[in-house]
Amino acid sequence: MKRRQFSRLFTAGVATLATVPTQATPSLPLIKKSRKPARLQAGQRVGLIAPGSAISEEGLQDAISNLEKLGLEVVLGKHVRASRGYTAGTDQERLADLHEMFSRTDIDAIWCVRGGYGCSRLLPNIDYKLIQKHPKLLIGYSDITALLNAIYEQTGLVGMHGPVGASTQTDYTLQQFQGVVMNQNPSFTIHLSEANQAETDTAFQSHIIRAGRAEGVLVGGNLSLLAAMAGTAYQPKVKGKLVFIEDVGEKPYRLDRMLTQMRQAYRLEEAAGIALGIFSGCEADEGDLSLTLKECLLDRLGDLSMPIMYGYSFGHISNQCTLPIGIKARMDTAAQTLTLLESSVS
Repeated sequence: MKRRQFSRLFTAGVATLATVPTQATPSLPLIKKSRKPARLQAGQRVGLIAPGSAISEEGLQDAISNLEKLGLEVVLGKHVRASRGYTAGTDQERLADLHEMFSRTDIDAIWCVRGGYGCSRLLPNIDYKLIQKHPKLLIGYSDITALLNAIYEQTGLVGMHGPVGASTQTDYTLQQFQGVVMNQNPSFTIHLSEANQAETDTAFQSHIIRAGRAEGVLVGGNLSLLAAMAGTAYQPKVKGKLVFIEDVGEKPYRLDRMLTQMRQAYRLEEAAGIALGIFSGCEADEGDLSLTLKECLLDRLGDLSMPIMYGYSFGHISNQCTLPIGIKARMDTAAQTLTLLESSVS
């Protein structure tokens, strides 16, 4: 995944980098089933944290405004404004904010202000027992993929792959978020965004790789993060699951490499189905010796036997749905829908 301004931030921050002490990985509990967090309601207090890259002051104010428009009271993490090279402060500072927001009884949910890079560095030192003792909503996407999947794998807590705090809140994004996170719908059908379908960019054009219907528990997120988690204790299990995948700014050969890694490390052939989001900015440059985005996905996934469709309304886009990791869903390529078969929240 291409990170904006990565090179500039690296150059500015490399001199400040220090070795972070390695801690022993906490003993990890064996989960039995998904555990649903309490639904989000107006009037509740929400902790806003930056577990990945730093946020600009303008972006932070946008996030605060977005949450307040939902009737939420915002509580800023102590280190939400921190910046250290390409991360929002040290690993210890970002972990401290995450742990504090889970432990505080006066905080009802946790919303990540942005993604970027850095969440995967935190996984070995997260206090999963603390999270299991104080389960609550965790919301975000992109780099937050690492947190959502690791926490689900180790505790069973359902997390929300949805807009970060600073995301553009379009009508579609708000409707989807409220339907999944703020209401206890026994089922909820996610349709493609009409605005996305109207885009002329080929990346927004939906297409079926293998037709069919499939049911399974949702896991997934950003392809770059899923590939980076391969072979770790936090890699999500995909057997019998509906796997959803998206990315941004990656050329087809890099998507090919990461999908190949996933096929070899995750055994994608054992998944129930694969829902692909919108891979914005992932076409080859004109004149490159390359497959197109569509050809690349067909080449790497077309021989799998389960239903696979490209173009669902999630990814690094304005009009995005919210997908709960750990909730059973049905994928229907003919109807171009994803239907949550149970409430995502308690």
